Amino acid sequence: MSEFKGIPVVSPAVPTDADAMRRSGRKYVTPQGFTAIRDGIKATASSTPVTPVGRKPGWLRAPMPAGPGFEAVKHTVREHRLATVCEEAKCPNIGECWNAGTATIMLMGEVCTRACRFCAVDTGNPRGWLDAEEPANAARTVQLMGLKYVVLTSVNRDDLPDGGAAHFAACVREIKRLNPGTAVEALTPDFQGVMRDVETVVDSGLDVFAQNVETVRRLTHPVRDPRASYEQTLAVLAHAKAHRREQGDVLVKTSLMLGLGETEDEIFETMRDLRAAGVDLLTLGQYLRPTVNHLTVERFVTPEEFERYRTHALELGFVECVSGPLVRSSYRAEQALARNNAGLAAGGLAQRG
Repeated sequence: MSEFKGIPVVSPAVPTDADAMRRSGRKYVTPQGFTAIRDGIKATASSTPVTPVGRKPGWLRAPMPAGPGFEAVKHTVREHRLATVCEEAKCPNIGECWNAGTATIMLMGEVCTRACRFCAVDTGNPRGWLDAEEPANAARTVQLMGLKYVVLTSVNRDDLPDGGAAHFAACVREIKRLNPGTAVEALTPDFQGVMRDVETVVDSGLDVFAQNVETVRRLTHPVRDPRASYEQTLAVLAHAKAHRREQGDVLVKTSLMLGLGETEDEIFETMRDLRAAGVDLLTLGQYLRPTVNHLTVERFVTPEEFERYRTHALELGFVECVSGPLVRSSYRAEQALARNNAGLAAGGLAQRG
């Protein structure tokens, strides 16, 4: 066993089927010994190789990730055996964020018990596996990176009695203990709507609680796994807000993907439902199909539409709505309270230097 900055590092085992590890939609055996599906959705003969709406417009083209900041963050994440949603979800902003020294850490492994049809995280049953050293490693990583704001998210862990709530909370507490000046945002699973598990995370000392509604009510299925629901997410968000209001307020956040076939009226209806649940922060971004096995893109939302949707959200009373084609739920999260669309130009487009 080697060490990095005094922290034991276990080299991952070599996969038993390296070729399967590379093939999207195929089963493989993880280093922990359980079976998972690469990129979350099984490959089928009916998979549509071409998006009906055609090629991506110019405003959706992000630069290839590169640069010294990117490599430094990548090295730190690897050394601490941490998974990041930046990589697992194939985020187009990974180069921009990592070069700025910011990363969203994904807890509880790289394999999710659910199979949402928009998500490229591997799916399987981890059978209760957890890394007991993860809270300490996550806290040390935040310290080494010098982060003032960190986003923690995780796979769904329906195989655990509490959905992983206690482990998630332990990670938040350890980060706060080692980094008392760091703000923590927790983007959590829905914990199957078990509110005592929601409270476990909300009471951990976090600053922002987030759970993503993902899409409008009508499209929740087939977009999300059958175990998720629109109403369940609204209930989790509302409970988190109400629970912490009694003990000192917390900001509550969610995210909506656009381009899956929703109408403008449905977008506005979802915004109203979220405000009624007490949600403070909203992010809006374009759905991009991660592999041919996932849902197709029904339309590309224009920068002008994103700007209009942000204006409407602010009129409804959201503290901030970060809205743009390449925006993801964790994008420039630390800037949410600046009330400037996270520094993006008109239409949610990145500023070009």
